[in-house]
Amino acid sequence: MSATESSMSIARTAAKAASDKLADDIVAIDVSERLAITDIFLIASASNERQVNAIVDGVEEELAKEGLKPVRREGRSEGRWVLLDYATVVVHVQHEEDRVFYALERLWKDCPSVDLLLPDSKPASGQE
Repeated sequence: MSATESSMSIARTAAKAASDKLADDIVAIDVSERLAITDIFLIASASNERQVNAIVDGVEEELAKEGLKPVRREGRSEGRWVLLDYATVVVHVQHEEDRVFYALERLWKDCPSVDLLLPDSKPASGQE
């Protein structure tokens, strides 16, 4: 089983919003075969806490236009690693240092990437 079209659409909308707020290294990983609780991890990074929060605001605003609100939000006050849980898509916006340290892409490297259809995007770990 792979991520649903609905999940991919949410991830692509969130990725576009993150890109519009100048997020770096935006990737999406299809974790649907490994996790029963979600389909896609979307990961983006920023160079400072202020930009992390701006990216989070942009993602929430764009998905709200589609009637979507996160069921859970964590890390907003610190601005280092903010997690937005949209049930089928979990958005991780991380400070660059935290992204390197926690290396989510490495942890999930055996899962396929999702083509986000962004002009400068490339699938994570050369998959798909």
